Amino acid sequence: MSSLRNVIALAAIVAALSLTACGFSPMYGSAAGSQGVSAVEGLDKVDIAMIPDEEGVFLRNILIDHFYRGGYPSSPAYTLQVQKIRMTEADLDITRESESTRRQIRLRTVMSLRNNTTGETVLTRNITAVTSYNVLGSQFTTRVSERDAREAALSDMARQIENQVVLYFKQ
Repeated sequence: MSSLRNVIALAAIVAALSLTACGFSPMYGSAAGSQGVSAVEGLDKVDIAMIPDEEGVFLRNILIDHFYRGGYPSSPAYTLQVQKIRMTEADLDITRESESTRRQIRLRTVMSLRNNTTGETVLTRNITAVTSYNVLGSQFTTRVSERDAREAALSDMARQIENQVVLYFKQ
């Protein structure tokens, strides 16, 4: 039994060493990337521009919560711009009576990160989120389901944008 424990311990050590050898590092670690700042410090130096429409305001508020853990930046080095969010809906489950019982929402936008010193756009990414919700007999419950699905998709978009910016600062 102890030989099995030794083998497992050795395998764990080899796995840990191989991860460090391949350049693996935690995304929110304290080591600075080539941009000269750690990922968390980088987020504190990004101004989030206004995003049009109700969905844009919701997305911007989530990004503010994620980026400004230490307060709003006094002199941001970068500006994050997110284009107007485009939403498309499609019926997924159609009954014999030609009524939809499930609907899919697809949100799309383009984000860009601009260096405020040089004016150069240093990062541009397409962001997409897909979710679905049930179409129920009650109009009220259907609207609540739709709103919840849309907010979940916007939260996913915020996570994707945050990951892209963090990865930029980690390179």
